[in-house]
Amino acid sequence: MKILNINTSITTDQLLNLLQQKLNALFQQQKQSDINFTIENKDGAVEISQPEIYEGVLFHIEIKGTELHITRSEHYVDDVNSLTLESILNDLFSKLARDGKVTLVLEG
Repeated sequence: MKILNINTSITTDQLLNLLQQKLNALFQQQKQSDINFTIENKDGAVEISQPEIYEGVLFHIEIKGTELHITRSEHYVDDVNSLTLESILNDLFSKLARDGKVTLVLEG
């Protein structure tokens, strides 16, 4: 799990809307691919998956105050699509963060 502090509050719905609006377009632009990811609210957390290619969830993101608790599927840590998604997510999180400052609280 990785915990990022974005130094501002955001709701699950706000994060969900942002990712639904931007994630697939940014991924397709970077990878020149027509892969679309499913981004949905599951029990108060945002989950990113692609059931046609991957078994299970690629990313599970829970919001705890100003922190994002991000769990990444251990099965796809070296997968190029998963790495590209992580890079895009990090960029989007920095744009959400107060003054663009994201603090890594925990990675492990």
